[in-house]
Amino acid sequence: MKAAVWYGPRDVRVTERAVPVPGPHEVLLQVAYCGICGSDLHEYADGPHAIPTRAPHPASGARAPLVLGHEFCGTVAAVGDRAAAEGPAAGDRVAVEPHYRCGTCPRCRAGEYNICRHFGFAGLMGDGGLAEYAVVPSYMAHRLPPDVPLEQAALFEPASVALHALRRAGDVRSVAVVGLGPVGLLTVLLAARRGIRRIIAADVRPDRLALAGRLGATDLADARDAADPRRPDPRAGERIRRLAGAEGVDAAFEAVGSQSALDACLAATRRGGRTVLIGLAPRLAFDALALVNNEQSIVASVGYRDTYPELIRLVREGGLDLTPVVTSVVPLEAVVERGFAALLEGAGTDIKILAAPDRPSGAVFGRGVAE
Repeated sequence: MKAAVWYGPRDVRVTERAVPVPGPHEVLLQVAYCGICGSDLHEYADGPHAIPTRAPHPASGARAPLVLGHEFCGTVAAVGDRAAAEGPAAGDRVAVEPHYRCGTCPRCRAGEYNICRHFGFAGLMGDGGLAEYAVVPSYMAHRLPPDVPLEQAALFEPASVALHALRRAGDVRSVAVVGLGPVGLLTVLLAARRGIRRIIAADVRPDRLALAGRLGATDLADARDAADPRRPDPRAGERIRRLAGAEGVDAAFEAVGSQSALDACLAATRRGGRTVLIGLAPRLAFDALALVNNEQSIVASVGYRDTYPELIRLVREGGLDLTPVVTSVVPLEAVVERGFAALLEGAGTDIKILAAPDRPSGAVFGRGVAE
């Protein structure tokens, strides 16, 4: 089979590998779609960050070189000896929730498996879905009802990140989403579906602001610096706050992983409000005195838990459409040049790129989503 394998920074190769054999508690999937995440892009650009290179990951037993891709779905091709009684059967279409979990640590026993002590993702800490076939533990595979298409399931992983972050924000009536990559845009979409009254979307890209408006944002904040449109305006937080009213928003979502985005979130948030960190950054700073005096809080949101059943229900019963964030579907063979390199070095017109192992060039799905 063909698979996109990470060997090192700027060294991802689509190579031939043997089709993996599922272990007793595993299932083998024929992959339909696999998205490229910002985490994958970081690994491609200057990794390793999460990929184990020296010692095998404790949950997966894998280390580099490994197959990338944790946003995937497909059809079950085979099941392990004991997996048949645990989950889906051969022929079932499934969405993959790629969190590894041990099931025995204190956090797993408390139901907080997304912060398992052996935290990790298939496709980063073990072989993933940028391949024609992939093996995952049976607990990762969520069976899809007949009326939930794989095109929607391909977006369940980033949508789960957004949904978990919204849950971390608590009961709120107004929010700001700073950074309109795939997760930021899906946060806007799901916030609107949850009935949040005011949703302010902020970014430096006019096209992404326009899409956020179509997905449910009530207000749009252009975060570009007028003097240098390539840079975010340091006063963007004040601009968001004015849109929200004098007090500011109940919660702000930092979906970039940058100091300027955090500054904007804190400036936009009311006294007693909350900033939710979704973006990944090695180090950020904040004014602790102002945080204390305003009794604001900063919380982190990592991964997700118990989100896939809700997303399946929203697609099946509520007509939720996640596909507007997809801008390209590319063949697996071209995922390096037309996926990773395009996102890293291109003009920035792409938002979410999916690889489809069995799709020829020119494949189309969803509304306005094309090769």
